[in-house]
Amino acid sequence: MTSAFDAVLLSYDEPVANMLHRRLNRVLGGTVKHLHGVQGMRRAYRLCAELVDTEQFFLADGDFSIDTRFPAADVDPLADGVSMRVWRAVNPVNGLTYGYGGLKLIRRDALREMGEAIDVLAALPGKVEFCQETAGTTLFNQSPYHAWKAGFRECAMLARGSEYGMADADTRARIDAWTASKEGDFATYAAAGAREGIAFAHEAALDAVRFDALNDPAWLKDRFTAAHGEQAVAG
Repeated sequence: MTSAFDAVLLSYDEPVANMLHRRLNRVLGGTVKHLHGVQGMRRAYRLCAELVDTEQFFLADGDFSIDTRFPAADVDPLADGVSMRVWRAVNPVNGLTYGYGGLKLIRRDALREMGEAIDVLAALPGKVEFCQETAGTTLFNQSPYHAWKAGFRECAMLARGSEYGMADADTRARIDAWTASKEGDFATYAAAGAREGIAFAHEAALDAVRFDALNDPAWLKDRFTAAHGEQAVAG
C-alpha cells in the first residue's frame, strides 16, 4: 500500500543520494521528491515544505537508507501540537541506534515557522516525538570526509548540550560511542571527527556565530582538508 504522505529526500553532496531516493520511492510509494544541492541548511529545509502537497510529509536525509519493511501505509498522522516524529536509524560505525539520521514525519507549517538553532530541526515550534522503532540506516560513511563530518557535527552539538533536552548520561554514552567508532567503512574518520568536534565545542560553544559554522559545508570541508589532506576528501 502507498503512504498517505508525500516525501522529500534532502541531499547536498552525498555520493549515493540518487540511489537512496529510488529506494525511498519504492518503499513509500506516492510522491517522493528529491531536493539536492541547496545552499543554506535552513533554506533547504524550508524549501522542502514548498515541494509537497500534503500538510504532513516524510523527510529523509540524503544518506538515509530506508528499511524495505518500513510500514509506510500504517503511519498515523501527527497529533495536534506535535511538529515532528523521528524514527531511529542504525549507525554503521559505532553500534548506536537513535534519532541521528533517522526518518522524519514533519508538518509543512512547522518548517515555515522554524526558529534558530544549530541543529536546525530542533528549532521547530511544538513538540517532537521520538519513536522506538527503527526505520533504516544512516549511510553517512560514504567517504572519509562524509564520515568525519558526521562525527564532527554530531559530537560538537552533543558536547555543547543537546538542543532536544537529552539527559547528560545519554549524551555521554553517545559521545563515547562516536569517539570509539571502529565498525564499517571510514570508521576511523568518524572517530577523528568526533574528537575534533568535541574540541571545537570547547573552543566555540559560547560564540553562536562561530558555532554556526557547523552548518557551512565550505567551512567543514576546509577544516577537514586542513587536518586530513586533499586525498582523504576524495576518498
